[in-house]
Amino acid sequence: MKVKVVIFDWDGTLVDSVEHIAESLHQAATDLGYPQLEREAYRDIIGLGMVEALEKLYPGISREEMNAIREGYGRYFFSKVTTPQNVFDGMADVVTDLRGSGRGCSVATGKSRRGLDMALVSSGLGDHFDITRCADETRSKPDPAMLEEIIRFYGIEPTEAVMIGDTRYDLDMAQRLGMPSIGVEWGVHKRDVLEDYAPHAIVDTVVDLRRVLGL
Repeated sequence: MKVKVVIFDWDGTLVDSVEHIAESLHQAATDLGYPQLEREAYRDIIGLGMVEALEKLYPGISREEMNAIREGYGRYFFSKVTTPQNVFDGMADVVTDLRGSGRGCSVATGKSRRGLDMALVSSGLGDHFDITRCADETRSKPDPAMLEEIIRFYGIEPTEAVMIGDTRYDLDMAQRLGMPSIGVEWGVHKRDVLEDYAPHAIVDTVVDLRRVLGL
């Protein structure tokens, strides 16, 4: 696949953090007396900004209640530091080899800027990315604002980049902008969900991802 820039989602695509996010949300909400939801409900909102995620989980939630859950979530989530061991096997090499081939690499994530900045350092991946965009500094997926800002940074057209992600929100975001996408099946959503957004490819192994990217 001949593109100038590869844009990665973070949680569930580069880093194995989906279950930790779901558990942190579950703990924060139930601590405050909110009903326990099915684990799949917590998983399904991963990729959205926190405000959008909580509005989907708990329709009608007030801003005050939302802030209380966010505070609790932060305590649980940041009690565990992302390390290089949390990066999916082979994905650090994918990013390294993309850079070696002269392609730009960036991140578009539903994480907060605070959370991503910490994870970029502790995961060891930070030096690989030219630009990163987070939901709390622009608009949440599936709005394509993050992708628009990234391609503006590079001075390229949407068709000259590819979005790689594990959720419907990643692929929907790319489709809205006319950007090709690649879905990965090792995160939140599986093929039957991802294929609704007409991705260039859906892969279930890092080997297959390397093949699609021409590495």
